Amino acid sequence: MSFDAVAAVLIIPLAAAAVLAMLPGYWLSARLNVIAALATFLTALSLFFNRPPAGLYLQVDDLNNVFIVLTTFVGFTTSVFSASYIGHELETGRLTPRFLRFYHAMYQVLMFAMNLALVANNIGLMWVAIELATLTTVLMVGIYRTHEALEAAWKYFILGSVGIALALFGTILVYMAAMPVIGEGLDAMVWTSLIARASQFDPALLNVAFVFLLLGYGTKVGLVPLHAWLPDAHAEGPTPISAVLSGLLLNVALYALLRFKMLLAANPDALAPGPLMVTMGLMSLVFAAFMLYRRRDIKRLFAYSSIEHMGIIAFAFGMGGPLANFAGLLHMTMHSLTKSAIFFAVGHAAQVKGTQQIAKMGGLTESNPVLGWGLVLGVVAIAGLPPLGTFMSEFLVVTSTFAREPWLAIILVFGILAGVGALFLQLNGVAFGEPHGANAEAKASYAPMFAHLALVAVAGVYMPPALVSWFQHVAKLLG
Repeated sequence: MSFDAVAAVLIIPLAAAAVLAMLPGYWLSARLNVIAALATFLTALSLFFNRPPAGLYLQVDDLNNVFIVLTTFVGFTTSVFSASYIGHELETGRLTPRFLRFYHAMYQVLMFAMNLALVANNIGLMWVAIELATLTTVLMVGIYRTHEALEAAWKYFILGSVGIALALFGTILVYMAAMPVIGEGLDAMVWTSLIARASQFDPALLNVAFVFLLLGYGTKVGLVPLHAWLPDAHAEGPTPISAVLSGLLLNVALYALLRFKMLLAANPDALAPGPLMVTMGLMSLVFAAFMLYRRRDIKRLFAYSSIEHMGIIAFAFGMGGPLANFAGLLHMTMHSLTKSAIFFAVGHAAQVKGTQQIAKMGGLTESNPVLGWGLVLGVVAIAGLPPLGTFMSEFLVVTSTFAREPWLAIILVFGILAGVGALFLQLNGVAFGEPHGANAEAKASYAPMFAHLALVAVAGVYMPPALVSWFQHVAKLLG
């Protein structure tokens, strides 16, 4: 039964994609998309209780279980948001029925690709899955077929291809390091074999491999200076895809990096990967924090916010150790929930106001109180104010850094505060003051947004002991 659960996490979205590609109507396809995403999430939950032994291609362990459950949950809630959002896009003519079939089919292909990357026990298969996820999102970013959307899709495709090529070269170098110890063939690419024998690998090859992997997968994470594709892709693609990009796909690329970081940590003579991740994390945080002040498009604003927070997460994992790793895992989870909730609010707000320009979206709390205050709560959460879960995760990152590297902690706190100032400055124009822009009626499903924000609020006050113990165990695995 456990093997069936792992297979189902992949088969359900793949089968749903095949069916959705043939369904012509919106009503049925939107609901099937939600049902398939829910079934995948429930199947992923079952892996907590019945986990299969690792095979040559697939595995489930404590590390990827965190990512699988988070990915399938946000994939489900985003599909619920997508049903109302895409319905409005269809009514206004921005999407045609032909592109609607394509959208829903590609959504499930994306879920399949991300799940495959997470459960892969073969580093080559993981690379293929991340490449498939990239190509799928490229197609979805350009789905509106406007000049700006196509330009963003091409930019994403070119930069993403460079990144994935660098990651492929790093993967090949890991295989070359493993081959003299494990032998040729599949065994030298199986993660469970690699981690068991990593201490015997050539450290020089591992060092060079990690540099390429950090640059390659770091492009997908959106780390500065490899981030240029991310703001355009968020701004021009459908908002559900912005939510999936920020909340999920960045995490999948980070997961790949963490796997290879564990390999280097298992080899005592290899380069310490932490300083490289810390440097890129701080660069991303400070750069994105200042870029927030000059954004005029609301989706670009929160795209840079994603770069900022992925910088914090990369920094935490770069610092390493049980507390910093725990903080990184918690912040990754809180960011996924919060940022996707923000994009849910932003997507409906843009439909209501008929624009994504911040200057034309004023007075949202007055013209659309539920939507406006939902966005306010989301920004308060992503800013890391107490007592929300993001405050707890950022507090742990800062305190663990102060205990070990006070100068780094000063830069970290400076970047966080600069970002908070920018977010509230921009929020003031959107949420409060005189209402601006149109006030059209839009179909909206607020349940996913408030469900995410409720989870973030609860996490700031209480986390179940079992969940804390699980995160602590995974943090120790990461070294």
